[in-house]
Amino acid sequence: MNTEYKNMAGRLIVALDYPDATQASALVEQLQGIPCYMKVGMQLFYAAGPDFMRNLKARGYSVFLDLKMHDIPNTVKGGAESITRLGVDMFNVHAAGGTQMMQAAYEGMNNALASDPSLSKPIIIAVTQLTSTTQSVLNEQIGVEGNIEDAVVRYANLAASAGLDGVVASAHEVPSIGKACGRDFITVTPGIRPAGSHLGDQARVLTPGEAIEQGSHYIVVGRPITSASNPREAAEQIIKEMMNVE
Repeated sequence: MNTEYKNMAGRLIVALDYPDATQASALVEQLQGIPCYMKVGMQLFYAAGPDFMRNLKARGYSVFLDLKMHDIPNTVKGGAESITRLGVDMFNVHAAGGTQMMQAAYEGMNNALASDPSLSKPIIIAVTQLTSTTQSVLNEQIGVEGNIEDAVVRYANLAASAGLDGVVASAHEVPSIGKACGRDFITVTPGIRPAGSHLGDQARVLTPGEAIEQGSHYIVVGRPITSASNPREAAEQIIKEMMNVE
């Protein structure tokens, strides 16, 4: 396994959007040996619980726990402490919860690290706007004025000021986030679809290669891998496309 492949595979986050551990484990087994991240969202975490996180870590995977915490600061602080104790490598909160709430997540993480030196510091990122959000939904339903890019950058600036490591955003907004917060501010970009893939419920999408060209640090891919007839081949093809960006 060459260094370029290993580095790029480590920037691929596979979304384990399954209803139970049995189905998720079958996919994980098919991808064994590919040094990618595994993302566990609400559906799977609520069904399989913390033990599934520990199993993924035991297999050598990096884990992104995608629970999008959004609550009063004290509750988020406690949630962040518990999540950090699970040993995950990345987790997220909603930037819409405000600076104090995001700072509380950071405090909760630090509490866990202080109490157990064997733990590693996870990456904490903030959700800006979902990639399913359209301009009309943003303005007419969520009630945020202006365009999507402006809203995303505003949330990214809040996350940076709160001390978080980065944000979740569409790859379309990555250049603007980098300009506002610096290129070291991590961007995790869902809504990635290889050319010819079905868009599903995503509205703001790019291909894996386009996302890397935009400057995305990590890309999140779900159904193009999990629903593929050969998931391993689909993942390898995505990594190849990521590597071919000049």
